Amino acid sequence: MSAGRQPAECWLTDMDGVLVHEGSALPGAAEFLARLVERRRRFLVLTNNSIFTPRDLAARLSRAGLEVPEEAIWTSALATADFLSTQLPGGSAYVIGEAGLTTAMHEAGYTLTDVDPDYVVLGETRTYSFEAITRAVRLVGAGARFIATNPDVTGPSAEGPLPATGAVAAMITKATGAEPYFVGKPNPMMFRSAMNRIEAHSESTVMIGDRMDTDVVAGIEAGLDTILVLTGSTRATEVSRFPFRPGRVLDSIADVVDLI
Repeated sequence: MSAGRQPAECWLTDMDGVLVHEGSALPGAAEFLARLVERRRRFLVLTNNSIFTPRDLAARLSRAGLEVPEEAIWTSALATADFLSTQLPGGSAYVIGEAGLTTAMHEAGYTLTDVDPDYVVLGETRTYSFEAITRAVRLVGAGARFIATNPDVTGPSAEGPLPATGAVAAMITKATGAEPYFVGKPNPMMFRSAMNRIEAHSESTVMIGDRMDTDVVAGIEAGLDTILVLTGSTRATEVSRFPFRPGRVLDSIADVVDLI
């Protein structure tokens, strides 16, 4: 642990680039999860992806050989629904997104409607509809507040990058002049809602991620100890370019096992 911090009781870890890469488990991931369970540590696996429900993601991780209960998965869709349920309980929203987001909004007590909603909520989807985006532009223009699950402008695919939530949000912003409030990383709100979920305290919680510009910066802003692993987006040579530092830089999640 970093100097002056309490021993880690709770762990937050990013999913892609830390535990899995393109559907395959990264070395050490299974051992890391097993050690958390063995030591009875509270933990959550985090993802900015709002397409899938925790049940979907648990099944995908299981296919990769990683057993994570669905209640231990925290998505930007869940964080967004949680945020809106505290801002305006029982409100209404026009939602552009997949099951991960619509399910989370329903479970948070929200009504999904395209008639005079309190919010327009934009998430990730693989089938963006011009008609839906036009509707969102008109509703935001009419006064609906604009929320987006995460600011990522592209997402990965086997064929190359795909336009993601941030890119579509930019279209709506350009057409309306309204900037969305992004709930997911690098907003530390995502980590605070995750910590609330497992009753964690910042002084004794560690965040593990593969990106300096989302995972590490949000972890630092949320007051967490941070570990950067070099199995995802940020390369070792890039770390020194940032004006902030993770608590540790490790080669992979395998190097974290002995710290639990």
